[in-house]
Amino acid sequence: MKRFFIIAGFLLLLALVCVGIVGFNFMRDAGIKQYFATMKPPAATVSTVTVKPSEWTPGIEAIGTVNAVRGVDLTVETSGIVKDILFHANQKVAADAVLLQLDDAVEKADLVAQKAQAASDQAALTRAIELQRRGVGTDATLDAARAAGDASAAQVNKMQAVLDQKQLSAPFGGTVGIPKIDVGQYLAPGNSVVTIQDLDTMRVDFTVPEQQLPLLKIGQTVKLGGSLADMTFAGSIRGIDPKIDPASRLVSIRGEVANPEGKLTPGQFVQIRVELPQENNVISVPQTAVTTSLYGDYVFVVEPAKPAGGAAAAPAKPDEQKAGADKAAGDAAKPQADATKPADNAAKPADKASGDAAKPADAAKPAEAAQQPALTISQVFVKLGRRNNGMVEITEGLKDGDQVVTAGQNRLFNGMSVAVDNTIDPSKSANKQVQQ
Repeated sequence: MKRFFIIAGFLLLLALVCVGIVGFNFMRDAGIKQYFATMKPPAATVSTVTVKPSEWTPGIEAIGTVNAVRGVDLTVETSGIVKDILFHANQKVAADAVLLQLDDAVEKADLVAQKAQAASDQAALTRAIELQRRGVGTDATLDAARAAGDASAAQVNKMQAVLDQKQLSAPFGGTVGIPKIDVGQYLAPGNSVVTIQDLDTMRVDFTVPEQQLPLLKIGQTVKLGGSLADMTFAGSIRGIDPKIDPASRLVSIRGEVANPEGKLTPGQFVQIRVELPQENNVISVPQTAVTTSLYGDYVFVVEPAKPAGGAAAAPAKPDEQKAGADKAAGDAAKPQADATKPADNAAKPADKASGDAAKPADAAKPAEAAQQPALTISQVFVKLGRRNNGMVEITEGLKDGDQVVTAGQNRLFNGMSVAVDNTIDPSKSANKQVQQ
């Protein structure tokens, strides 16, 4: 009988242990679920900008090609052997300066012979006139002598023109390029010798859609550069093609810009922006603040966090402080009950009690930090307008005073807690911020 009770007690104890283990695991899992369900994610650090109406300079952006106002590829008019090259690459030459000399020995000899013939014919004409004055010569003789004199003078002019064609002169002042010929080379009419470009004033040709044609007029300011962020050159519109290309629906525009330092080169690709009249009270944000999704464009707006329903449970800390004080007092009473311990040991619990009493004062620091206003974000869908210099116009969705996130949107979600840190401006390059 006694053995039966021992076995039963052992089985009962084993059952209690099993129930305890199961219950512990159940309570542990429930506690973990509750912890993660009520755990708030840490506040994400973001940079923001405050929305406010500002001045907006609209414009028409395009791409174009730069060319010199005066620029040609020089060719020879006649054939011949290159005798002398009178220029070098990138030389600035004046108008009518001789650049190339072809072999002209034959033409010079022909000109001398023709001048001699012209002189002989002129002398014959003088004698015929004198004979006619004396009444000895006939009119026919005089007319023949005059015709021969005029023909000889014309032949002299012709030979001089042929001789001049043996020289290649600059049609205008400018900068010549690399020679395409060598001394002793035979040139035929039309062979290219060198290019000459007047780099003081440049023209830029570009096209715009026909919908933007009513916004353009002669004299409007044109800015151009290697990129939209580096518009260092300014000029004006000089010509608008009166005809729209029916194939592309584009209209050709030509502008002129001064190039005193020679930084623009003919054939160069440039970004162009035609300035339009300035507008006021336009809502705009940096382009980095806008996120595009399948549902539309949206931004994150920072706003104060709404008070939660369980906020009343926070002031439980004073009770904990009171319980700690009571515990410290109990710890301080123990040395009085034990009279066998020395007096110096009795002082240690008192120090411990004073340390426990100081802990509530340290606990007040997080409470002060918690009193700072918490911030959350709200996802707001917006309608975008024009873009200019890293900014985008917002036509609907934002108002004056809204605080918009400009960096860190990829890890944000609606209602998330955030902390604002505007020490870094994503609209500026990293190099500029380091220099500042």
